[in-house]
Amino acid sequence: MLSETVFQSEDLPVADRFDAWQALMSRTHAPMQMSSEDAADFRAHQRLIALGDVAVWPATFQQLVFRRTPKLVRQSDPENCHLSLLLRGNAVASWNRNEAAYSAYDLHINDTSLPFEIATGRGPITTIGIEVPKALLGLPWGSAQSVIGRRISARDGMGFLLAQFVSQLSADTRAYRPADAPRLGSVLAELVTALFAHALEAQDALAPETRDRTVTLGVKDFIRRRLHDCELTPSAIAAAHHISRGHLHRLFQAEGTTVASYIRDQRLEAARRELADPAQAATPVHVIAARWGFKDHTTFTRTFRTAYGAPPRDFRRRPPDPRRTHG
Repeated sequence: MLSETVFQSEDLPVADRFDAWQALMSRTHAPMQMSSEDAADFRAHQRLIALGDVAVWPATFQQLVFRRTPKLVRQSDPENCHLSLLLRGNAVASWNRNEAAYSAYDLHINDTSLPFEIATGRGPITTIGIEVPKALLGLPWGSAQSVIGRRISARDGMGFLLAQFVSQLSADTRAYRPADAPRLGSVLAELVTALFAHALEAQDALAPETRDRTVTLGVKDFIRRRLHDCELTPSAIAAAHHISRGHLHRLFQAEGTTVASYIRDQRLEAARRELADPAQAATPVHVIAARWGFKDHTTFTRTFRTAYGAPPRDFRRRPPDPRRTHG
């Protein structure tokens, strides 16, 4: 499990909650001034997930105004770029005489080196914050900083890919080991770099390894969303991503696997989850197998037994620890 620090305002006396939240936000992001219409009985929850030098923090909180003044910037600057994936609520940000409005499934980007003010709307706000040192980005900050304040959609394209990554990571960190943290942080920094490059139309400025990693993540997301498709082949995947089959195979070879193995393992894991799910107890094994793209039941049974040590029917009768995953 990854290292997490949890803050729950209800654990504190009412009179201490808002000050504690302001102090927490100043440590998580950068020193800020805050005000809230709900300060008298402020309610907030945050999980801070450490990924080496990168951090992800899912949070829900009441109405707030965040202010980072020129004086606070001079006093302390962690030299981070920050991204907020807004999941519920709305906000308005202002900086350098500019202003932009954000709503659910928008990404807001700011810079700890710039003064800003962000005012959220009424009602609870749910967001996933991302803190990335500017030094970890694969683009010169002088170019990348022009994305500050832009409203970028998380519903499609690079924004969607980044949102999927942080949402899945935040949903359950038990699948990862502590040693995975810096690797996940590096992947996240590369995704942020790719998002900025796309916004700047500067894909050619990316290092080749960053471009390849971004393509690989996109391919994996494409595969996971189409596991049910029996025609999910390397040719179809390569065509959908406008790359050659040879390039596709090299991307997976760089990760020590093959396209076919990745598809098989993802399908097996999806089938395993359903076989272990009591709600699926009445669903025949062959239906589950077909649902996840296995054309031949005999092949599915043999492959499943090799991966999990028992045939599907025996596995269903004596399911292992549900937290166990293949690979």
